[in-house]
Amino acid sequence: MKVLKLSAQGLPQSWVSLEQAVTHYAAGEVRWEAGAQIAVFRGGHSARTGEQSVIAVNSIIGTRGVPRINPFDLKPGLTNSKLFARDRNVCAYCGQQFDEEDLTREHIVPFAQNGRDHWMNVVTACRACNHRKSHRTPEQAGMPLLYAPYVPSLWEDFILRNRRILADQMEFLMAHVPRNSRLLA
Repeated sequence: MKVLKLSAQGLPQSWVSLEQAVTHYAAGEVRWEAGAQIAVFRGGHSARTGEQSVIAVNSIIGTRGVPRINPFDLKPGLTNSKLFARDRNVCAYCGQQFDEEDLTREHIVPFAQNGRDHWMNVVTACRACNHRKSHRTPEQAGMPLLYAPYVPSLWEDFILRNRRILADQMEFLMAHVPRNSRLLA
């Protein structure tokens, strides 16, 4: 189970483990929290008061400090699992939905024609369509794209990189994705 760590301003920073979240709480770095309480950690007893330390962890935490980088300048890393999730496991050529193991990363402009490996040049394709298109562009192969590629937003990237998102975390993230996101479909 992961905790969604946000900046104090509410921008996604990372997915952290429960233990990392406890460290933020213990260091006094959590400025605000949202979502449901997902875990309670009990520590030792105070020698002075006899009281046991308790840290309750919420599913979403806002931490102190200002990020050193502008999160909107970040380009999400391209992985097959994020690509397939972006494209909803649908082949860009035949339009059928497949299991992840039956899909490939398809380069619209192939490497053989100086294509590059980036979000705007890749789509999800089934093995049969990828093989049929081969080292040609969609136009050369007579295989038009059924949808256009796009670079996921910061919010979409956080959804794409975690498979086990709690309902309150998903609600928070989905409230910020662009209206034209495929994740809303």
